Amino acid sequence: MMTHSYYRNNGNVSTPPISPFPSTGIANLPNQRHKIVAKNGANFTIMVCGESGVGKTTFINTLFTTTIKEPKNLNKRHLKPPPKTVQIHITKAELEEKMFKVKLTSIDTPGFGDYVNNRHSWIPIIDFIDDQHEKYMRQEQQPCRKGILDMRVHACLYFIKPTGHTLSPLDIEVMKRLGSRVNLIPVIAKADTLTPTNLEKFKRNIREVIAAQDIQVYNCPIESDDETTTKRNHTMMTASPYAIIGSTQDVITADGRKVKGREYSWGIAEVENDNHCDFRKLRSLLIRTHMLDLITTTEEYHYENYRQMQMETRKFGEPRSQPIENAKFKEEEESLKKKFTDQIKTEEERFRSWERQLINERERLHKELESQGERIKDLRNELDSYYYRDRASMRK
Repeated sequence: MMTHSYYRNNGNVSTPPISPFPSTGIANLPNQRHKIVAKNGANFTIMVCGESGVGKTTFINTLFTTTIKEPKNLNKRHLKPPPKTVQIHITKAELEEKMFKVKLTSIDTPGFGDYVNNRHSWIPIIDFIDDQHEKYMRQEQQPCRKGILDMRVHACLYFIKPTGHTLSPLDIEVMKRLGSRVNLIPVIAKADTLTPTNLEKFKRNIREVIAAQDIQVYNCPIESDDETTTKRNHTMMTASPYAIIGSTQDVITADGRKVKGREYSWGIAEVENDNHCDFRKLRSLLIRTHMLDLITTTEEYHYENYRQMQMETRKFGEPRSQPIENAKFKEEEESLKKKFTDQIKTEEERFRSWERQLINERERLHKELESQGERIKDLRNELDSYYYRDRASMRK
């Protein structure tokens, strides 16, 4: 028997809609999930890659509005020799906003692109990314998986120097290798050094090279049930590569506003002004709207690709095979091989020359020996003839 409850509102009697099935509480599952995530927090690992002096440290500090990493002391740059290889610097911090905690790991790559010969300079970076996938996979294979340490890189910001032309061969080579392993986001550093026209042309050239070279870059989901969200996602993706301005200094604008930016003689370049740079779009992509998608894509796409590739070529529990030759020294090895081959050829040619000389000397001595044999034979015949002639004369 179904009963109806009535209520009176402004003198009108109405009946609320009655569901044919009783409520089970399934709709509260997202709330439960929200509580769990809010309690446990999140881990987010971001890598910044690019040449020295493009503003990687300043950008990280500007992005999270705090000093995650101390800037370099330029007065001490000559006190110690520069490192001979690309290094990996890891900085960890815990951020909290509105009772939600994020364990942030920032990875810098000092030394990249700073040498005359930058061939194979990307190898330490690629090895680090692969090593994090390998370490996570090995931890998953353990009997006890509680407290797994996850250092997989969720987003890699590749900083492009604001040359105004296009990507360099080094940029293309590195971005190809990064794009297949991590969520790659190209960034134009120090965008305030380019005019709006040159910046737009520079962006167009970079997009054309990325498409022509088939470089994989991160593309967030654009379509959504909400038209506003779809439009926002489309706006964020069309802004790539993101032109950014980094600054942790407060400046006062002409109208009296206090903003983060850089002050010049011609005016102020504001960090959070969409007419000046794409910082707000990039921050929204990394933190406010698509941080979860970056983490999920790393888990379900990049890590799974690595895991599948390794499981196809390895047995369970078997360590990863290391390459026999180190590509960092491949060029030097090829040079030494060429030098050794040339030296072998030189020695072989010298030995052949000696051999020809010995053969010629042997033939000369052989001919001389033959001539001496013929002469000895003639002398013997002459002696025999003299002997017989002398005996004949004695008989007479």
